[in-house]
Amino acid sequence: MIKLLYLEVSPRKAASASIEVARAFIDAYRAAHPSDEIEILDLWSLDLPPLDEDALNAKYAGIYGDGRSPAQAAAWSRMEALAAPLLAADKLLMAVPLWNFSIPYRLKHYIDLVSQKDILFSFDQTGFGGLMKAKKAAVIYARGLDYAPTSNWTPGERYDFQRPYVEAWLRFIGLTDIQGVVVERTLFGLEADAKARRVAASEARAMAEDF
Repeated sequence: MIKLLYLEVSPRKAASASIEVARAFIDAYRAAHPSDEIEILDLWSLDLPPLDEDALNAKYAGIYGDGRSPAQAAAWSRMEALAAPLLAADKLLMAVPLWNFSIPYRLKHYIDLVSQKDILFSFDQTGFGGLMKAKKAAVIYARGLDYAPTSNWTPGERYDFQRPYVEAWLRFIGLTDIQGVVVERTLFGLEADAKARRVAASEARAMAEDF
């Protein structure tokens, strides 16, 4: 059975533009792929441990080939468990809002925990290699302002650290087919918000049919 893993990053839930568009994608995906399994991973419901001394020392023990203490081994096991849904997925869907020109701290925390050598990537003298089985990802990007190249306030080249970061991370861990839908200008009034969501949802449904 094919498994689609959906990473939900916004805490706003019913009010969230990224979640609303992602749900439109999921509805269309279910209709087009009725035999596939969809797993939802809400990052705000996860117990994310701190990336503390034991976790960091466990990381470097793996890099240098040293043994791990019991505390380090326990920290490493927690990071492996958090990454397990990613490694089991055949396809990936993410709904990511933009916070302060980048990604929410909750997603960064999760990425820092699971992006470890021998968990999501390999590393040797020949370079890096992604370990994800999934090669295909769809990402819903939500932004309150206008990040088009012609924007007077926030042109994407100078202010968008959301999409480039997410796509760089996905490629680093092994995904090669990354598609995106952008819903933006959601802070330009209720009418602009509704229109942006409607247009993005239509794009997401079309993408889902062939995803």
